[in-house]
Amino acid sequence: MIAALLSGIAASPWMGSALRYAAIALAVLLFLLALRRSGERTGRLAERLETTEKANDVQRRMLEAAARRPRSRDDLAQRLRDGEF
Repeated sequence: MIAALLSGIAASPWMGSALRYAAIALAVLLFLLALRRSGERTGRLAERLETTEKANDVQRRMLEAAARRPRSRDDLAQRLRDGEF
């Protein structure tokens, strides 16, 4: 019954034209929504990459500082005497 109604509506020249335009508009709308979702996903990935880079930079600086630390109490005392600390 529903199929008969739809086929009767689509048989009219005006309604057939309107249905075509509606299908085109729906396709464009769906394309734009997919494009927006893709942009949001790209933005989230870029933000995650930036956060990871900042964390890696902090960790690298901590490792460099640990590599420059005095190895023993005597080294620490010598640095303090020399004023290099």
